[in-house]
Amino acid sequence: MTTAGDTDGAPATTGKVWFVGAGPGAADLLTLRAARVIGAADVVVWAASLVHADVLTHARADAEIVDSSQLPMEGVLPLYERAAARGLTVARIHSGDPALWGAVQEQLDLCRALGLDVEVVPGVSAFTAVAALVGRELTIPEVAQSVILTRLEGGRTPMPPGERVRDFARHGTTMALFLSAARSGQVQAELLAGGYPADTPAVVAYQATWPDELVVRCTVGTLEATVKRHRLWKHTLFLVGPALAAAGTRSHLYHPGHFHTFRRAEPAARAQLRRRREETPGDDGGAAGTGRAG
Repeated sequence: MTTAGDTDGAPATTGKVWFVGAGPGAADLLTLRAARVIGAADVVVWAASLVHADVLTHARADAEIVDSSQLPMEGVLPLYERAAARGLTVARIHSGDPALWGAVQEQLDLCRALGLDVEVVPGVSAFTAVAALVGRELTIPEVAQSVILTRLEGGRTPMPPGERVRDFARHGTTMALFLSAARSGQVQAELLAGGYPADTPAVVAYQATWPDELVVRCTVGTLEATVKRHRLWKHTLFLVGPALAAAGTRSHLYHPGHFHTFRRAEPAARAQLRRRREETPGDDGGAAGTGRAG
């Protein structure tokens, strides 16, 4: 909270709005910062349709709790205006990570226009939670080194030109599809049209980390049938790509021939690694020389 003097000499106050990533569902997947921010807020805004009620256990007993699931932006606006006028702190809780499909940017712009301080607390995204549930790395060396996050085009929110599932599918790497389960047949058709073989492994995850979660392995060729068999149409994420079944290949980062700021390379292993790189043009060895791994 910040304060400043206005032109009349009377103190003017401004509040603060925190946009908090609640993670995929389980309350213990909140970050420590998220729990602290929720616990300090005067007003906690959450959507019962998207966020598990357990996250509210972090809120103060005297905090005002507002369910935004039935409110348009115009219904939330008075809360922000009151926060600005009274110097209140608001925790606006979003499912997953606020950076992805959370309608956060328009709220950030609105809050700044009201003179409110704003800050974002990142959260665990559903696609990383699902990868953890099935025990898979999404970026296997020599199999897939990129992850595409997208959704099926043709929904309520228009997609920009060039952002079609079949175009992304041509890369053949790992893909996470959000907000698309209601049109699973079209998803399957687009993935196949883009070049994924029918036997490409896939994961269908409903309500990941919630008490009623359902996580099913299938293939691109059986994705539609899997979704329809379990009668899924919302709160469902798809993971697709060869990394979901590939065996782990040797990472250069942890190879004894790789060196970085904190570790010297073993000479014989270094020579072996160089020969391997010469045999695979364009391979940079995986974070070579950085000493960092995502």
